[in-house]
Amino acid sequence: MKRIVLFLMTNIAVLIVLSATLRIFGVDRYITAEGLNVQALLVFSAIVGFTGAFISLLLSKPMAKWSTGAKVIDPNAPNGPREIWLLDTVHQLADRAGVGRPEVAIYEGEPNAFATGAFKNNSLVAVSTGLLESMTEEEVAAVLAHEVAHVANGDMVTLTLIQGVVNTFVVFLARVVGYFVDRILLKNERGVGLGYYAVVIVCEIIFGILASIIVAWFSRQREYRADAGAAHLMGSREPMIRALARLGGLQPGELPKSFEASGISGRGAVSALFASHPPIQARIQALQALR
Repeated sequence: MKRIVLFLMTNIAVLIVLSATLRIFGVDRYITAEGLNVQALLVFSAIVGFTGAFISLLLSKPMAKWSTGAKVIDPNAPNGPREIWLLDTVHQLADRAGVGRPEVAIYEGEPNAFATGAFKNNSLVAVSTGLLESMTEEEVAAVLAHEVAHVANGDMVTLTLIQGVVNTFVVFLARVVGYFVDRILLKNERGVGLGYYAVVIVCEIIFGILASIIVAWFSRQREYRADAGAAHLMGSREPMIRALARLGGLQPGELPKSFEASGISGRGAVSALFASHPPIQARIQALQALR
């Protein structure tokens, strides 16, 4: 979750900086000076939206290492049994998935793991000390397979493209609404006034929140695909089911009977909309339904 929040925050920061820069150079004012130029505005919005998303993607590996304090295991240096096993396991899974061998890292923290990177053949897979200490080797291997599946599926690039699209619409719609308020409601007939800029800022915040719901939905779908990919790489769905059950604090086996009624364990409907991962129970159920 931390890396998703960091990705979104970095992307929003770049979006704001690019918007401000183009505004300083008069591009924003040019678009609205002689009436709203929809085509020019759409091009402007796409440049701002996708540039921010791709800068975030390119910075994802160093940002992930910095934010988690992950230490990359050097395959050419003397390593302990745990590090050697991690390297061998990730490399075998990557070979099986047909992608370049990722960097492998360990970081201090609660049970979790992540994969990131702009390219399939130059990615990073990191696992926490909490996960290594609380799971069996088979369960850890299943989690690593899940992360390698993310890499093989190109999930980082896919999420970036989705983020770029929603960014484009956020920038575009915010300026359309700002122009409408400035010209129609505030009756400003010369250029754009303060009302335009105020409305744009407010709309970017509101539309940005709505856009994050869309991005979160796609993020949840990719988790299901990565779980299925892990089952394929492991040759069985059972290790991934046991790993998820361990992460969720459940005993492997039957799901809680309350799951079918609530769907979201321990979350309200609003927070579920922004969740980057589906509930553990839903993921286990999806794996159990695999043929």
